[in-house]
Amino acid sequence: MNIMVKKMMLEKMNVFFENRLSDYDEHMLTDIYGAEEFYKFTAAELPITEHCKILDLGCGTGLELEQYFALNPTASVTGIDLSRGMLSALKNKFPDKQLDLICGSYFEIPLNNEFFNAAVSVESLHHFTPEQKLPLYKKLQKSLKADGYFILTDYFAESDEIEKEYFENLRQLKSEQGITDDVFYHYDTPLTVEHEIRVLKAAGFTRMEILRNWGATYTLKAIK
Repeated sequence: MNIMVKKMMLEKMNVFFENRLSDYDEHMLTDIYGAEEFYKFTAAELPITEHCKILDLGCGTGLELEQYFALNPTASVTGIDLSRGMLSALKNKFPDKQLDLICGSYFEIPLNNEFFNAAVSVESLHHFTPEQKLPLYKKLQKSLKADGYFILTDYFAESDEIEKEYFENLRQLKSEQGITDDVFYHYDTPLTVEHEIRVLKAAGFTRMEILRNWGATYTLKAIK
């Protein structure tokens, strides 16, 4: 299977999502296979202990949190996202919930050690290399309490060859457009499930579980 290079102008990550804010929720819920189930499934895997602390990486407008707050309305959620518009929409959805929203890169935001009961990320981390993810996952692992865990729902490449093609296509587009590597641009570069698990293990997570999948979208559980 060959992936055709999309002749497209790459957009900075935050700009890409700001430009699609008005129809983001509808797109995510209706145009992605399995989305009508995987947001609910992901939320149900998070702890329901009262007042527990949750970290949401790339929280966007909080589609997983809509489901989660219905199960655990007392949870305290720290959400990190590059898009101010997304965070504003999230805050407006849940004016009565305990939200600490941070506009920035989750690669750069410091996290307190042994602070969160669990972490979650949905359809956000498929834009980055293993080398970029490893320090993030190390930081994430340290931020979890002793019995903490990370729920990752994302879509993955179907083979090593396809994974390589995604990254090669991005490299070609960046070269053609004179883009350097010091700023995040939106282009999907999913790893295979096996490579994602390898990075999580290298970061110190002790046990991995593949909980479920919907086509190429999987939910993984990484236990501290």
